[in-house]
Amino acid sequence: MRIAGKAGELKLGWDMALPLARDGHGKKAPTNGSGVMNRLPKQAILIVNAMSRKGEAAFAEAREKLIAAGIVLVEAHAVTDPERMDETIKAAIAKAPMVIIGGGDGSLSSSVDLFLGKSTVFAILPLGTANSFAGTLGVPKDLDSAIAVIADGTRKRIDLGCIEGDFFVNAAALGLSPLIADTVPHKLKKYLGMVGYLLWALRCAFRFKPFRLTVEDDEGRHSVWATEARIANGTHHGGVELVESQDLESGEIVVQAVTGTSVWGLAWSWFATLLKLRARHGTTCEWRGRTLRIETRPRLDISVDGEISARTPVTVRVAKGAIEVAAPREGQFEV
Repeated sequence: MRIAGKAGELKLGWDMALPLARDGHGKKAPTNGSGVMNRLPKQAILIVNAMSRKGEAAFAEAREKLIAAGIVLVEAHAVTDPERMDETIKAAIAKAPMVIIGGGDGSLSSSVDLFLGKSTVFAILPLGTANSFAGTLGVPKDLDSAIAVIADGTRKRIDLGCIEGDFFVNAAALGLSPLIADTVPHKLKKYLGMVGYLLWALRCAFRFKPFRLTVEDDEGRHSVWATEARIANGTHHGGVELVESQDLESGEIVVQAVTGTSVWGLAWSWFATLLKLRARHGTTCEWRGRTLRIETRPRLDISVDGEISARTPVTVRVAKGAIEVAAPREGQFEV
C-alpha cells in the first residue's frame, strides 16, 4: 500500500555509489569524527509482519507516528503472507535508503541476509514476544521509543553471525530453547506472549535431556556436559541479557554453554542471570573467536533467532561490519 510521496522522491540525493557520503537529502552528512556518516535517512519504506504478535494492530499506528516524527514514508506494507516478506523487502531495498521492518526476532533474522552488501539502513520496530535484537541494540520495546530511534537515532555498522551460510542478527541456541521454539503452539505464543513461553518451557523441561557439547576454536577442542548453548552475535536471548560479554562490533562470535546435566541447574542459571546475581557466572562457560566448530552428542536442532534452521555439527562465523542499522544515539534514553 502506497501512502505518502512518489517513487521519484527517492532520487532526492540518495546515491548508491556514495552510501557513506550523503544523507537522505543529498547533502554531505555529519560524521562521528572518523569520517563515517551517522545521520539516518529521512525517506523510508515501512514493512510490518502482520502475522507477528503485535504486527497487525501496530501497523496503522506505526505508520501515522513515523510520519508525525518526520519520516517520509514512500511506501508502507502490512504483509499477511509470510512467503511474501522477502520479495517485499527486496523491492524496498532497491527503492529506499532505509527500510523499517516491524516484527519479532524471527522476522528480523530471516530478513537480514537481504541487506548484505547494500547501503540501505535496516531499522526495526520490535513487535514480537521476546524482542531480543531490540534489547541488544538498546532499542526500547515500546513503539514510541522505537520510532524515536528511527527519527533521531544514529546509523551503526554491526556484525552478523553466520551458521553454514545462514546469517542471523542476534543469537542461535541449542538445547531446551529450540525444543520450546519448535513445539510452542502459535495461539499460546500470540495471546500470552512471554507467559505462554514460560508455561510451555515448564512442559518441555520434563521431556528434555542434557547433551555433550564440543567446541573447537584456535586453542583446540573443549567438551562439557550442557543443558543449553547459545551462539551469540548479540547480548540478549529470549528477551534476557544472557551473554553480557558480547558486543555487536566485537568481530567475534561467542558460544556460551550452561554447564551440567540438570534442568533445574538451567532454571537456576536463567534465574540468577535475570536477577544479575553474582552466582550466574558460575553456571556457564564461554568460547569466542571469528570461527568456531560446534558438535553435540546426540545431534541437536539449532534455533536461529527463534526459528529452527540448522542441526549440529555446524561451523559458526562472524561477518564483521556486515550491515548498517538504526540505533539509539549515545545517551538518547538516559534519564
